[in-house]
Amino acid sequence: MSFLKKHLWNVVFVVLVVLLLIPQTGKPIKVFVNRLIAFSPSVEQVGDREVLDDYDWNLQSTTGELVNLADFKGKKIVINFWATWCPPCIAEMPSMQALYTSYQDDVVFLFVTNDEIERVKHFLKKENLNIPVYTSLSGAPDMLASSRLPTTYILNEAGEIVVEKTGSANWNSETIHQVLEQ
Repeated sequence: MSFLKKHLWNVVFVVLVVLLLIPQTGKPIKVFVNRLIAFSPSVEQVGDREVLDDYDWNLQSTTGELVNLADFKGKKIVINFWATWCPPCIAEMPSMQALYTSYQDDVVFLFVTNDEIERVKHFLKKENLNIPVYTSLSGAPDMLASSRLPTTYILNEAGEIVVEKTGSANWNSETIHQVLEQ
């Protein structure tokens, strides 16, 4: 038995680790793996839902429009914290885009990032996304503050946090469609 046959799995493992460490190959591999493992997020049970009590949060769109979360009180809201460099964020963007395309007239979508605006615009163009992206001008309400990416919240008209999910997910799922249609 040759050396290569005997140690094939070790060689494959080392090559995979090297590919993951190289930024040009590592990021696409991580995005692919995240897409494979992305499932529909779970919905909070009615009695377990927290209600957002503070809507004061100033945001600015990539086009310079200033908004406050309070402007959207009483509406269904999807808030997604993400970054252009985050593989799980990138992995869920196609499903987010599909969800936005389906519900943009009925639901407020706030895709919030701390990335530099020109970098965001380049990313959106490269990925063929037309989602509404905002940067935070003030601190997010405590109930929506998260240091992990991606984190997504879905609020109903009463301000209840119906979905709270950290990590990549399939947002264009039947479960999420039902949440947004109720």
